[in-house]
Amino acid sequence: MVFVHGLSTSSAIWAHQVEVLTRLGHDCVAVDLPGHGRRGHERFTLEAALRVIDDAVRRLPAPPLLVGLSLGGYTSLAYAARHEDAVAGVFLSGCSTEIKGWPLRGYRRVSPVVARGLRKATDTWHVVTDMLTALHGHSSLADLRRLPVPVPVWFVNGRWDVLRFGERRLVAARPGARLTVVKGAGHDVNTHAPTAFTATLVRAVRELGVAPVAATA
Repeated sequence: MVFVHGLSTSSAIWAHQVEVLTRLGHDCVAVDLPGHGRRGHERFTLEAALRVIDDAVRRLPAPPLLVGLSLGGYTSLAYAARHEDAVAGVFLSGCSTEIKGWPLRGYRRVSPVVARGLRKATDTWHVVTDMLTALHGHSSLADLRRLPVPVPVWFVNGRWDVLRFGERRLVAARPGARLTVVKGAGHDVNTHAPTAFTATLVRAVRELGVAPVAATA
């Protein structure tokens, strides 16, 4: 599996999931996107993010399941749409709304405030506006439609996530897509409800029929 985090976080958010899936015998790689974590000195662009994901995918012995949250979900889906033969499936959270119209306007309204707050704490404040620039005009719905039907897709959203309100449209556009809504969780569903999120992820891995590394050694 390749885990891709959301905006203004890092690969560290996946610690619980990586621990559980590794213990079950699966290869796991959690990446830092440009402008985040160990790549905090880099500027975020969509193409740079796709290269980071591609590097992680190519490090693994077989096509992985991409697991993406929020910004990581949008970029994971964009990668899968461009490299469908390189992935076994996509498991997406917090990215079930097109970043245009009111969601984009909302991001633009809050980005100066977020940027000022980040500037006080870190030197990576620019990542918010970089993300807005990178996703301007980008359509995850188009990515989903471009992705070949044999590549399975899971959507897992927190019930109170403000970015889940386009989920029905996305699921309808994708034959066979699975949708799970986790009660009591918000946008960061993997940390708000780690047990429920991880259980859903384990089920997805089993549906893929991915054998643990230990079982094939």
